[in-house]
Amino acid sequence: MRNKKEDSKLVYSTDGGNLCGVCGRKLAKYRCSDDNAPVTDGIVRLQRQVKGRNGKPVVLVTGLPLAASELKLFAKKLKSKCGVGGSINGSTIIIQGDKRDQLKQELQAMGYQVKLSGG
Repeated sequence: MRNKKEDSKLVYSTDGGNLCGVCGRKLAKYRCSDDNAPVTDGIVRLQRQVKGRNGKPVVLVTGLPLAASELKLFAKKLKSKCGVGGSINGSTIIIQGDKRDQLKQELQAMGYQVKLSGG
């Protein structure tokens, strides 16, 4: 005996409020935006910035092709190698202090193509 759901030939439904617009899975259990890595050009950029930070330098690490969960672990690894603090803002890692040269060496050792950008 067949189930009614198997025999259903539903063509269109307006009940899609709790489904992901990208993949169609239920939002309560899954979020595809957290799993997808951002599209980058393959170059990791290190930018020194002091604007809006009372003259204290930070390094912005952008262009990493990692998903949000991987980015958090990667930031922790970079901060421990440099011995400094930092945070994550979107897909950008913020490292406290002017550690561009040290970060460049670490990232190149991991196989990334790195460019120093900005001031």
